[in-house]
Amino acid sequence: MSTIKTTTINAYLETDYCVYSNPPFILHVNIASEQLAKLYELHHADSATFISACNPFSQNTSYKINTTRQAELAGEILRFGLTLFNGIGRHPAGGWPEEPSFLVLGLPLETAKQLGRNYNQNAILWCGGDAIPKLILLR
Repeated sequence: MSTIKTTTINAYLETDYCVYSNPPFILHVNIASEQLAKLYELHHADSATFISACNPFSQNTSYKINTTRQAELAGEILRFGLTLFNGIGRHPAGGWPEEPSFLVLGLPLETAKQLGRNYNQNAILWCGGDAIPKLILLR
């Protein structure tokens, strides 16, 4: 059982996860992404993680702190030697600020979960070989 509020989980399920690849595209939870499958082919990947270091435990945090945390997360991802794309999480109702994020290709699920926990995130999106984004709750 998760300790995350149901309203927060529902917001994650409704969010548009925007990926700034060429061309850009949007991921939706539990909906296969043809664009992600094409990215897999192009980069010889079989999984992807949409992750952020911003707003720990969904507490609105300052731009400066979020920017620093994102830079730290990018550094960790790049040390793995993996391909990443900038992105944002954006709720269609606009009640929460857009959240800078990354789409990381080839990050194993357990590593992705640990990174999310290291940055005090409630959840990440993880996509397996079927290119279907799954909401992975971390608490």
